[in-house]
Amino acid sequence: MNKGLIGLGIFLMVLLSACSNSNTENNNQADTGTEATMEHGNMEHSDSEELPEGLKEATNPTFSLESQAVITADHMPGMKDATATIVGAYDTTVYAVSYTPTTGGEPVKNHKWVIQEDIENAGDTPFKQGETVVLAADHMPGMKGATATVDSAQSTTIYMVDYVPTTGGDPVRNHKWLTADELTAP
Repeated sequence: MNKGLIGLGIFLMVLLSACSNSNTENNNQADTGTEATMEHGNMEHSDSEELPEGLKEATNPTFSLESQAVITADHMPGMKDATATIVGAYDTTVYAVSYTPTTGGEPVKNHKWVIQEDIENAGDTPFKQGETVVLAADHMPGMKGATATVDSAQSTTIYMVDYVPTTGGDPVRNHKWLTADELTAP
């Protein structure tokens, strides 16, 4: 009988420990997740090379087409320190936005980047911080048609890149978008 109680006690301790560790891991992921993990980590990135209508190629980009650069941004896991090949360079206004995906789920905060041409009925006048816009971009599931708040805006050259994640896995094609200050010469 004593061995039975000891065995039951050990079983309950292991069970409680497993539940406790699982909850701790989930809480740690929620509390300490970086923007990249929270924003893109569980989402599928579109590798479409299709560009928004009206987008103009950059006249004097810092990084030329087919050149290589090292990514300093960490929008997605495995992006930081990856070597990128520049597949597009465009002059436009770029925005960080916050939105709730149309597919449901947690709100995405400070998503980098959407461009002027990624916003429905944008016209030529740049939006200002705090304005509400509707996204036409579909780089991520649930983005197209979502109502977003502009967190920041800047006129700059924006890049589309291919890279192999530093964490391994399949190459990322046509990642939209990176700014010149998120890239360095190799």
